[in-house]
Amino acid sequence: MRFLMVVTLPVEQTNRLMVEGSFVKTVTSILEEQRPEAAYFTELNGQRTATIYVDLKDVSEIVKFAEPWWHAFGGSVEWHPAMTPEDLGRGGPFLEAAVKKYGRRG
Repeated sequence: MRFLMVVTLPVEQTNRLMVEGSFVKTVTSILEEQRPEAAYFTELNGQRTATIYVDLKDVSEIVKFAEPWWHAFGGSVEWHPAMTPEDLGRGGPFLEAAVKKYGRRG
């Protein structure tokens, strides 16, 4: 199942790692190990943030993906299910049933 993993990195700790010269090396190492579908880096609520798309074969893989960010950076990790257009298409019958049963009328 595909997820968007949102990793928020604490500013003080990442600043320290940048000064030490290990920040980029550690991020690169984690991403090479995890091999996500995509990874983007941005700011969210004033914090350094990575948005990483991963396809988990089993829920136990959450440990594989979250633990390195927690241990290396003291980061927080959020998980959000993510659908491709094909996934959304397969959900069409469920959407139609919900609209038919619960859709607003008028």
